[in-house]
Amino acid sequence: MGIKAALPKYELYLYTAVLSGALIWAGSWIFEASSENANRKLFKESVKPGWHYFGRKMDVADFEWMMWFSTFRNHILFALCGHVVFAKIFTLLSPKIGINGCKHRPLIFGVYGALSVLVTMGWTFMGLVLSHCIILYSVALVKRKWLCFLAGLASLASIKLEPYNSWQESLVTGSFDLQDILFYGGCGFTIMRCMSFAFENCDRKDGNYTFCDLFKYNFYLPFFFFGPIMTFDQYHAQANNTKLSRKEREMWNITSQAVLHLGVILVVDVFFHYLYILTIPSDMKLVKQLSDWSLAGLAYSNLVYDWVKAAVMFGVINTVARLDHLDPPQPPKCITMLYVFSETHFDRGINDWLCRYVYDYIGGSHDKIFKELLATICTFAITTLWLGPCELVYIWSFFNCFGLNFELWVAKFFSFPPFSTVEGGLGEAMSRRIRGVFNAANFWAIVLYNVLALNSLEFAKLVGRRLIFQGFPLSTLSVLFVTYCGVQLVKERERNQALLEDAEQPVDGGKEKAE
Repeated sequence: MGIKAALPKYELYLYTAVLSGALIWAGSWIFEASSENANRKLFKESVKPGWHYFGRKMDVADFEWMMWFSTFRNHILFALCGHVVFAKIFTLLSPKIGINGCKHRPLIFGVYGALSVLVTMGWTFMGLVLSHCIILYSVALVKRKWLCFLAGLASLASIKLEPYNSWQESLVTGSFDLQDILFYGGCGFTIMRCMSFAFENCDRKDGNYTFCDLFKYNFYLPFFFFGPIMTFDQYHAQANNTKLSRKEREMWNITSQAVLHLGVILVVDVFFHYLYILTIPSDMKLVKQLSDWSLAGLAYSNLVYDWVKAAVMFGVINTVARLDHLDPPQPPKCITMLYVFSETHFDRGINDWLCRYVYDYIGGSHDKIFKELLATICTFAITTLWLGPCELVYIWSFFNCFGLNFELWVAKFFSFPPFSTVEGGLGEAMSRRIRGVFNAANFWAIVLYNVLALNSLEFAKLVGRRLIFQGFPLSTLSVLFVTYCGVQLVKERERNQALLEDAEQPVDGGKEKAE
């Protein structure tokens, strides 16, 4: 049935009221657990004194968030602001010294990025990164995709598997708090970018891209250490565009997005003073004492927070990229909007890379079961290597790979008679309701399969056991109903977007005919 199936307004109002009440109810349980256990011994390392005018302690369990927006905030802002200022100075001076600023813009970005990496990490790290670039560039000249894949995966394995990663890390001299993160981030993203360069070079019919093209692509500083990844074809086309112009209200949109990110950072920090959603799951003794609603709220809120973190961190980087006239990968889709595995990702740059070079390349149209199975296995195998092979990553990859394929199997099964015939006779609204029930169950499969990677396997098993078995039927059905309400509201939003897009198409079509 189509996405444009409508439901009565009063039904949607009911869903909104139920969902809002449930979120407030679950939030109150988490707030109570946070307030009553702020002084637990196990909380000492991750619950620290916060803003003094709140009079409450703050959840600081997420090192990555603290690194970006507290501990090393000034260092990261200094590097990004330096990039913007350097680019602006070059833009102003280039006409005076007879240089085409637009034409040499990517080279200036690359030189500034390389110098920043050199100053931050030293000669040995720079040499290590360049060695990966030179090796993969040499392989790219052969123009054999399978060979580029093998060389790229071997390079990636060398920084993800022992003892090769420890040996390479030992080459980098010096010691500071961010060194490990910058080392693995810089090397990992470099290899993925080099692989993208190699694949695009294989597809180029006339000649080869130069090593200078790879240098400019890899050392664009905003993307170098933390991503996101832009595939080489996109970056090369956008960075070498000499006809630079701003769309109407583009600077206003960039500014408003920057202000929005700042607002979200402040809101998250305030929430961390009242809801210890990151610390509580680490104390299994406390978690076992919580209600089923608290556990469901904790699992859901952890995934929402992870999306917010990714959206804000990539959003800050993307703001700088948009100032450079680039169109970077968008933030990931919010977990609240997800009810199918095929749209689940937490890094759109990596997701786009995998889809372009692995998933879509092998899976084709994604309507054949065995090709889809092979495509998903290969995709999650590479994802496992990217994340770093370990027991938890193996489990995460297996269940998400299974979920993606199971969706296709179920869709295929119910597309045949008599199921398709029965659904056709139900009407669009009733079909949407029935699909919503399955989507609600699927939503919690997504939550459980991903929360184990964010917290722990023990926490995910406890949530699953309490919601599916011990809490049946009351907790199970009530949580499922609340989720069903949320899914229907998401479907309504998608319906409105589809109607809006349809309303705009005739206007565009009319313009094309007139021209």
